[in-house]
Amino acid sequence: MSLSITQTPATCSLVQSPTIFTLTETGAVIYSSSFQYYADLYYWSGTTAQSSSIPEYTLVKYPNASGVGIFDVSRIINSTLEDSRQENPSNVKYFKVDGYFRYLSGSTYVTSSHTQSSTFKGLDGYQVFPESVGASITTTTPHWPLMSSGPVTQSFFNTNTGTIGVFTAGAGVLASVPTKVRIISNTGTTDINVSSSISSSQQIQQVPLFPAQTGFPYASPEYYTIQAFNGATALGTPILFNSKCEQKYPNVRIKWKNRFGQFDYFNFDMVNKQSFNTSVRGYQPQLGTWTGTSLSYNSGDSANLNYIVDSKQSISVNTDWIPEAYNDILKQLMVSEEVYWIKDESSTTLTPITIATDSIVFKTGVVDKVIQYGFNFNLGQGYKLIL
Repeated sequence: MSLSITQTPATCSLVQSPTIFTLTETGAVIYSSSFQYYADLYYWSGTTAQSSSIPEYTLVKYPNASGVGIFDVSRIINSTLEDSRQENPSNVKYFKVDGYFRYLSGSTYVTSSHTQSSTFKGLDGYQVFPESVGASITTTTPHWPLMSSGPVTQSFFNTNTGTIGVFTAGAGVLASVPTKVRIISNTGTTDINVSSSISSSQQIQQVPLFPAQTGFPYASPEYYTIQAFNGATALGTPILFNSKCEQKYPNVRIKWKNRFGQFDYFNFDMVNKQSFNTSVRGYQPQLGTWTGTSLSYNSGDSANLNYIVDSKQSISVNTDWIPEAYNDILKQLMVSEEVYWIKDESSTTLTPITIATDSIVFKTGVVDKVIQYGFNFNLGQGYKLIL
C-alpha cells in the first residue's frame, strides 16, 4: 500500500475557486467495495504553526473512475474568510489536510497510515478563465506581488487617497518575497520598506498609492511609478500613474474588492446623476369614535395612510475617455461583492454601494477608437436610518 497526495493547491490560493487535494492509493485494497479516502481538514489564523490537533472537518469520498479521491476545500476555506476587505486588509487563512483511507476487512475496519500535506494560504479571491486549477498566484498579474490587475498606465488626482496590497510572504517562490516598494516620481525616488511575516494578519501589507494618502512621499507629483523589489531585484512590472487635471464635474471616486481580495480604485470624473426613489405601502384605518357614546370623527383624520415609506438612492456615473487596458479591472468591478463610494477623501467615512449595471459591451480601441463607459450604482444605505 502506498498512499500519496498527487495534486495540491498553489502555495497561496484564491479560495473562491477550486482548491484541490487529490489522494491516490496504488495498492490492490482500492478495489474493495468499502474502500474510502479520508481527508482531515485543518484551518487556522495567526502564525504558520497549526493551532489545533483536532480537524475542523473530515471529508470522505469513494474512489472515482480513475481510482483517486479528489477533494475541493474551497467553499469551506472561503466561508471562514468572513471579514470584509475594509475590516481586514490581510484576510488570510492557513490550511492543510491529513489524508488516509479505510476499508472493511472481514468485520474489521482497516485504517492506513496518514499522509499530511504542507501548509497552504487561502485568500478571499478567485481565478479567471483560462487559468489552470491550482495555478501559481504569481502568474495571475504582471504586477505581482502588487495585488492588482490594473493597467500599466493609470491616472490620479492629487487629492486621491488609497493603498495597494503587497503580498509579503513569497507565494512559494523565495525570490518573489518583496523587501520594499519603490516609488519613482518626476522629483525623486523613495523606497518604502515591507517585511515578511508568518502572521496571517501581516501577510498582505498596505503601501500608500496616491498623493493624499498618509505616508506617500510626494505631495503633487506630475507622474510616478510603483514597483516591488527584493533587494536590488525588481519584481513584476511597474504601474505608471500620470497626473490628470480635474474636470468641471464633481468626481465620484469608487473603490472595490478585486480578484485578489484587495482594493482597486477609479475616478468617474465625467457627468454623474443621483436619483431618489421611494416605495410606499398604505392602508385604510378605521375612522370614528366607535368606542365612545356616539359616533363622530375628526376633520384631520385620513382614510388613507402610509405605514411603510422606504427609499432607494442610486447614482449613475461616466468615465472619461480611457484605454482598452482598463477593461479587465472594470470587469472585476462588475462582479465585486464589496464596493464603496469615497465621498470625502479627507474622511474615513465610506458609502457602501452595489453595482446595478448587469450588462455592458466592452469596447476595443481597434473598433471604437475612443472608449467611454457608464455605470449605475445603488447606495447600500437608504435615506432613513432603520436598524
